[in-house]
Amino acid sequence: MAVLDIITYPDARLKQVAEEVTSFDSALSEFIHNLDETMVAGPGGVGIAATQVGVMQRIVIVDVSNYPRIKKAKHHGHLILINPEILDWQGMKKGREGCMSVPDFTGNVIRAENIVISALDENGNQHEYEMEGFEARAVQHEIDHLDGLLFLDRLVSRRNDLFKRKK
Repeated sequence: MAVLDIITYPDARLKQVAEEVTSFDSALSEFIHNLDETMVAGPGGVGIAATQVGVMQRIVIVDVSNYPRIKKAKHHGHLILINPEILDWQGMKKGREGCMSVPDFTGNVIRAENIVISALDENGNQHEYEMEGFEARAVQHEIDHLDGLLFLDRLVSRRNDLFKRKK
């Protein structure tokens, strides 16, 4: 397995829209393992999208289970989401986000508090998940990557809601 290079802002590839995954084979499986290893190797990574390593496919991995403030919150553990789609959302809340592709900044973004998504797993099986809180925020953040959006595009205010990350 390998840790892949994370592309960073302002790399134009981060603005590209990812293509749907249609082939569920050993190459996909190997890529998912490498993507997972890359997420784990990153600083505080709770999610990663294939587009962050320059692969324009609709694949994200999210795992908020080790995030310190969520240990007791409801979550689904380690999720591989292929061709994810948000089916429903409710409630809106502002929260601070960071990103491995924007390593020097964090920012306040408004996201849905509760979502329902549909996605395929690494074997091509369809699943539906109800998510809330931080897990819902993380999934929305990663799906944005697949649509060529960064948290910078969703800042409440560029003047008041973008913060230099402390080293």
